[in-house]
Amino acid sequence: MSRYIQRILYVKDVVRNFLLSERMPLKERISFIKRLSFLVRAGIPIIESLNIIRAQSHSPRKIALYNGIIDDIANGQYLSTSLSKHHKLFDDFSVHLIRLGETSGTLNQSLEYLVTELEKKSALKRKVVSALIYPLFITITTIGISALLTLYIFPKIVPIFVSLHARLPITTQVLMAVSEYLRVWGLLTLLIICILLLAYLIGRKTNPYIRRTSDSLLLCLPVVGTMFKNYHLANLMRTLGIMLKSGIPIGGAIGAVRNATTNRIYHTALSSIAENINSGEPLSRGFSAYPRLFPEISVQLIMVGEKTGNLSHSLLYLSELYESEVDDSTRNLSSTIEPFLMLFMGLIVGLIAVSIITPIYEITQHLQPR
Repeated sequence: MSRYIQRILYVKDVVRNFLLSERMPLKERISFIKRLSFLVRAGIPIIESLNIIRAQSHSPRKIALYNGIIDDIANGQYLSTSLSKHHKLFDDFSVHLIRLGETSGTLNQSLEYLVTELEKKSALKRKVVSALIYPLFITITTIGISALLTLYIFPKIVPIFVSLHARLPITTQVLMAVSEYLRVWGLLTLLIICILLLAYLIGRKTNPYIRRTSDSLLLCLPVVGTMFKNYHLANLMRTLGIMLKSGIPIGGAIGAVRNATTNRIYHTALSSIAENINSGEPLSRGFSAYPRLFPEISVQLIMVGEKTGNLSHSLLYLSELYESEVDDSTRNLSSTIEPFLMLFMGLIVGLIAVSIITPIYEITQHLQPR
């Protein structure tokens, strides 16, 4: 009987781990912390607050998460200790702020502060994603129109050219070859592209070299590379500044920021900087060793903050500076890329149109009235 119960408990743990295996989206994390903050501010005990939030949830994954947190707190653990067990759902930054609120008796203020900062991070991410939607839409539209013309319109005209034994220009011959290739191998090519894309996404999650290489290339892209760099710098500086302002030692703060960053290039750099800081090196010197990642102005302002003893203020100022840079980049991205996208779309569609119209024009020129 006891062995049977152990098997049931084992299956329960496996199911719980599976349900918690995915990351909690930032929007859901903000919603959870915001509701918890409202309930705690109203004077409701933390366990009762979590029970209320669990009762409002319909997702098995979330219910399993809340059950685990409630069990931990009922057994005498802090909320921050329980959340730290789910590091894929709650980053070190959130755990550190909640722990600070618990130890200082200001959990409600810490939760409200955390919600504000996570909302800023979410808003910054939305700006970057929104700026990339338009170029992606234009590119997909161009490919769709080109495929429509090549696969459905052009093949209906080709028999006319063949029956008249017309001399076709090189562009038309190339388009005929492309059309024939897509007709025979189009689906297989699309399948291979999807497999390669899926393999890349899996490799990015499982292979550090692939992720590091793609992150490095992302920062080197023209136009958007600078925007991504400013995005990471804004999040990095804001998180580090808040943690230092909250009284967290710089060594622990750098480690938390390193674990929160999603770019492996910055992650590697911050690991090296953290080791140097633990050896007594100032933050400004660590940043200056990576001029490609940390611009000169950030190094100078951090150096000023270290000398004046107000490093957190310098970091928060830099976060605002880079947030404004991201704002400018997202506003100007469409106007910067739009001419190139229009030129690309015009060349592709125009080339197909010319390849279709030119033979028709030449054939009509040789037709003699009877």
